[in-house]
Amino acid sequence: MTGFLGWLAGSGIVQGVIIGGTLAFLTTLLLLDAVARRHSRSVDGWRSFPEAGRPGTGVLVRAALQKALPVVNVFEEAAYWTAHADAARKRLTGAHAYRIHFPAGGLPPAGAFWSLTATDVVGYMVPGPEGRSSVDDHSGIVTNPDGSVDILLQPSAPDGPPQNWLPTPRGRFTLMLRAYLPGPAITDGSYTPPPIVQVA
Repeated sequence: MTGFLGWLAGSGIVQGVIIGGTLAFLTTLLLLDAVARRHSRSVDGWRSFPEAGRPGTGVLVRAALQKALPVVNVFEEAAYWTAHADAARKRLTGAHAYRIHFPAGGLPPAGAFWSLTATDVVGYMVPGPEGRSSVDDHSGIVTNPDGSVDILLQPSAPDGPPQNWLPTPRGRFTLMLRAYLPGPAITDGSYTPPPIVQVA
């Protein structure tokens, strides 16, 4: 038995299996990412996945969308947008400050509620001061005189209203915007979140 194991180790079969398995795994990841991109919408750095959670889309599409956005409801119950980069296609990072400007009446139309959260690159929320990890329609957001809303994203407290501040991690991060019981403007694709603009 010892002789066989020695022969097996020196034959290259083990190395071939390891290399083959690694290449198969990496190929699968690339394939799933490509399928997810094909079945998503991208506007101003935001990506949405209208087919996520929907039955009848096929095993490959379901697997790809679950990898991109795990454990989600169908789009008509909860719409999700993710962003890894700003409007200039630069990676989001706590080294900069950003602003999202919602025009008057431009907050996500949701029958239940909406929320904006920042996570680290793994997907874990990083609570800011006083445990705040999101801005939502229950945050007491302060509107501008024209009815528009500016949400500020940065690690430290800004000069503006604290209710409009979303604390971000110091390193790279991802944004997720959710709208529960989204309105018709979301489900028909006519609503898109405003761009994420670097301001500092």
